[in-house]
Amino acid sequence: MTCPDTPQQNGVAERKLAHLDAVCLSWLHEKHLPRELWAEAMQCACHVINRLPSWPAEAKRQLIAAGFNLLNENDEWDLKPGGRYFFTRNMSSLVAFAIGEKYSVGSGFHVIAAHTDSPCLKLKPKSASSKSGYQMVNVQTYGGGLWHTWFDRDLTVAGRVIVKASDGSFMHKLVKVKRPLLRVPTLAIHLDRTVNKDGFKPNLENHLVPLLATKLEDSVDFKDKSKSQSSKAAHHPLLMKILSEELGCNVDEIMSIELNVCDTQPSCLGGGNDEFIFSGRLDNLASSYCALKALVASCELPGDLASEHAIRMVALFDNEEVGSDSVQGAGAPTMFQAMRRIVDCLSHGYLRESAFERAIRQSFLVSADMAHGVHPNFVDKHEDHHRPELQKGLVIKHNANQRYATSGVTAFLFKEIAKIHCLPTQEFVVRNDMGCGSTIGPILASGVGIRTVDCGIAQLSMHSVREICGKEDIDIAYKHFKAFYKTFSSVDKKLNVD
Repeated sequence: MTCPDTPQQNGVAERKLAHLDAVCLSWLHEKHLPRELWAEAMQCACHVINRLPSWPAEAKRQLIAAGFNLLNENDEWDLKPGGRYFFTRNMSSLVAFAIGEKYSVGSGFHVIAAHTDSPCLKLKPKSASSKSGYQMVNVQTYGGGLWHTWFDRDLTVAGRVIVKASDGSFMHKLVKVKRPLLRVPTLAIHLDRTVNKDGFKPNLENHLVPLLATKLEDSVDFKDKSKSQSSKAAHHPLLMKILSEELGCNVDEIMSIELNVCDTQPSCLGGGNDEFIFSGRLDNLASSYCALKALVASCELPGDLASEHAIRMVALFDNEEVGSDSVQGAGAPTMFQAMRRIVDCLSHGYLRESAFERAIRQSFLVSADMAHGVHPNFVDKHEDHHRPELQKGLVIKHNANQRYATSGVTAFLFKEIAKIHCLPTQEFVVRNDMGCGSTIGPILASGVGIRTVDCGIAQLSMHSVREICGKEDIDIAYKHFKAFYKTFSSVDKKLNVD
């Protein structure tokens, strides 16, 4: 079986069948079948990443399928102990939570937080341009990507579109063009003889512009070309036509677009023993995936919340790669507003003294963001005694200057959970002669003073268009997060600090 007119996609039917098998095996894994099936189960994670135009949209689908109730931030909430709920904001951030059946006002929140965005190219508001007889698509760089890895890749577009309905209303739709649509070609070495000696140093404004097609009159035959060009002059008519075909609407019904450029190559298992995951956007969809699956698994059976006093929560944020300062980023009070609303709703109008503040004091946040695994060709970039390896468990991140929110207490509690469940952990600290990155942990920890540990799955090629992590680490992260939800309450009450 092949895909007509797309020979590069031959075999897609076989891959889809493999993905279907993986989904089934993932469900079986949730029922504690033998570990030997885990390699096949990992295909499920790859499948989820492959299908995304938006991770929150996929997370929404999974939560509804698991029996979580969709809330709207604009509505009044009616929450009950034992209930499972979630809401989205901007369809790029999400908060989901499950309330313990023994919840009492002032009980804490056990949260795993991650971010959903990755460095990429985004179409400019006016993306249409032409150079030397080519139709080009003007883009902005988003985040700190390894931009040289985007050259000579089979690229496409995905994102959101606002479409006008026949009744005059507007609909928000997600779209992803699956076939290769764009490419950023490199300059031949014959025209750049010193590139291997001097390094590849493209100008991001002039050289990182994807090619869409040859000039308009050679690429498409429009019945009313002048109308198409004038109505959507900001973007190439050819691009708008492709989007309309994907959405099943007319070009003139597309009111607005917000599109990212993304790689078309599917995620896959690789390495001599299929021990690696090769994929785009592992940072940080891998953490988001493990967190969501752990929350769902921790409360899927009727008795899972029967003895729980706390509220189990996942918070997934956008815009971490550019500082988190947005309405859908971790810098916004989204999570804490949700916490306060939950406390208010469950108090049934009777709030004891400082109920929300007491709840925060009993809460704990796991900030999950991918970690830097030691690179075999650049070992000296890591501190001698803190070199996280792939397949060796979650990496707990430390920084004396608070670039990470981990403390001795929070690291102990998180490692104690791993110890109880026989799960490995690793430690990371950056070299003193190198700068240290950061993540959403310190932002959320300082927001209201919630105890926080920063951790992540070790990976290589971070911020490349194509990244790599260990297959076993996905399994370990999922189990560690699930153990956190299941056992943190019992571990926490054994330690008294203040």
